[in-house]
Amino acid sequence: MAAWARAVRGLLLDISGVLNDSGGEGGGVPIAGSAEAVRRIKASGLKLRFCTNETQATREKFVKKLQGLGFDISVAEVTAPAPAACRLLKERGLRPHLLVHDDLVPEFADIDKTNPNCVVIGDAAENFSYANLNEAFRVLIGLEKPVLISLGKGRYYKETDGLKLDVGAYMKALEYACDVQAEVVGKPAKAFFESALAEMGVPPEQAIMIGDDIVSDVGGAQQCGMRAVQVRTGKYSCQHTRETFAQLHSLLSHGKLGCTMCAAVVLQMVMFLQNEGMLQSVLLQQSKHLV
Repeated sequence: MAAWARAVRGLLLDISGVLNDSGGEGGGVPIAGSAEAVRRIKASGLKLRFCTNETQATREKFVKKLQGLGFDISVAEVTAPAPAACRLLKERGLRPHLLVHDDLVPEFADIDKTNPNCVVIGDAAENFSYANLNEAFRVLIGLEKPVLISLGKGRYYKETDGLKLDVGAYMKALEYACDVQAEVVGKPAKAFFESALAEMGVPPEQAIMIGDDIVSDVGGAQQCGMRAVQVRTGKYSCQHTRETFAQLHSLLSHGKLGCTMCAAVVLQMVMFLQNEGMLQSVLLQQSKHLV
């Protein structure tokens, strides 16, 4: 096993598409094996941080939903865009016009929103109407120096009822219309990952990011000097087959991305990175569940 694998001390996990598929009245469904994998990772002694671009709820509400799905997770373990955006707004004296989900608005309760001099955009879901987008456009186009802050740049994601456009698509529309470049405070912004690493107290060369998006998760982590693994889940059209196991040894040895990685299998495997002798037995054990 490569030296970088033996030196792993911390793990950063994306949530949507890696731990669960969101949406629906119950808040989504966990991906098979993921809740148990999180418990086993924590028991292994690896430091763990949950990194999400979730902007449809406050961290408290978001964590409560995941706890209801069986995940061992606390608010203190989550790195999310809204708190980072609030810090930026206060530091620069910015007053936002918010184009965000109704459930996220409480995160901005302490922020002055009178006479806006910037726009903050998140995954607003049903609030992404023409009228609301046009109102955000009018605020931006009317500013001498327009400032657009985005809580992410994801292209799309998967909920229980199918694929959904993410905030990145609407961010790009405002960028084009107003000839402005958005400042991204969520993934894949370098500062987002640096914050998560600092909260864990782990240097980038000793951490791995696991996510399902090549740009937001893998690209963002790699620019910080981290190793990153892209998993393929129901968000993609590929199937979960035994090809996962054929690629796993290469992944652990060389850090290469696997194109059909099953999220639950990767999660189960990471905690064994420091114990090469157990690799084969774990592969055999896991493969029985995918036959």
